[in-house]
Amino acid sequence: MSEIQIGSRRYTGPAFFSFAFRPFFFCGALFAGIAIPVWAALLTGRLVIVGDPLRWHAHEMLFGYLGAVIGGFLLTAIPNWTGRLPVAGAPLAGLLALWLLGRIGAVLQAFGIISPAVGIVVELLYWLALCGAAFREIIAGNNKRNLPVVAMIAAFAVADVVTFLPDWTALDPMLGARLAIALAAALISLIGGRVTPSFTRNWLAKEKGEPFPAPFGAIDKVAVAITLLSMLAWAVWPEAQWAGALVLVAALVQVVRLARWHGQRTVREPLVVILHLGYLWLVIGLLALGASAIAPEKIMATAALHALTAGAVGTMTLAVMTRASLGHTGRALTADKGTQAIYLLVILGAVLRVVAPWLPTDYPETVGLAGLLWAGAFLLFAAKYGPYLFSRRA
Repeated sequence: MSEIQIGSRRYTGPAFFSFAFRPFFFCGALFAGIAIPVWAALLTGRLVIVGDPLRWHAHEMLFGYLGAVIGGFLLTAIPNWTGRLPVAGAPLAGLLALWLLGRIGAVLQAFGIISPAVGIVVELLYWLALCGAAFREIIAGNNKRNLPVVAMIAAFAVADVVTFLPDWTALDPMLGARLAIALAAALISLIGGRVTPSFTRNWLAKEKGEPFPAPFGAIDKVAVAITLLSMLAWAVWPEAQWAGALVLVAALVQVVRLARWHGQRTVREPLVVILHLGYLWLVIGLLALGASAIAPEKIMATAALHALTAGAVGTMTLAVMTRASLGHTGRALTADKGTQAIYLLVILGAVLRVVAPWLPTDYPETVGLAGLLWAGAFLLFAAKYGPYLFSRRA
């Protein structure tokens, strides 16, 4: 049982529901580790569903897995922004239940048990509750400068709605997924662009000293803005060469930004260097995506998309999940061999998935192996970090 001071009272419920990162990181990782093998079964025909398997896969990884991580991160970060107590206990359990209800709804819809109309209602309950809780806490804590983050989460909810619209309209079936990928890239640029230089500076201050990462400035603002705008342009016009060119410009700005953080000086601490590697995946993904729009015959769009999703999203979320879980449970901020194995698996899985089209191997088998490696990283996180997340601080 964990204890959180609440005025003159104390929270004495299960430690698992004392902070949002605990249930959402654990359940999100477990879900990712299971969803990828399910996707492999759909690809090979071992499992058959009513709808399009690709739409299910994209939806559940972007709004299911990533939705859980976003909720865990946001509701854990807000108390640091506002000085208020965290959402805990029954309200937090209720949010988790709504997220789980969304995952159950997606399965029921995939097998034709419920209609898309019911599915969209079930799915939106979590996003509405999450946005409401975050908005309330930020306003109550007089921390309006972080409202744009809530706006980004609300935009995820809108993108989720868009994924359902092709069931009733002639809208591009993958538009919603592309919008979510665009928002994910922008969030990595915004939040990853804050935590990566910050944690790097803290580590260098203890270990090596100057030079420190450049402070947040004009180039950082430009990087976030152009990444968001270029990715939204690509989401709406994915085959337009001008949109691809704009994404390439965003990639070049991100290269300059990443170089200012001195990541090469942090190689002795995997817990820090993994943040730089996750951000490097964002750069690679933007470069590949822009190139695929300009020269689709040379760069496959699926490879570029997986550089952003399996690479940037997968690596950066695990980097944040491991660090936050260690820090908030009172453990040493260093990556042991188990944590390093998590990082190795997610990177190997992402690399193999991206380069699969160019390898002289059987493509489906290579993609399947990549998926197993990637999923293994998340199952290992759940196995290793689960005991930390279910217990009180060390």
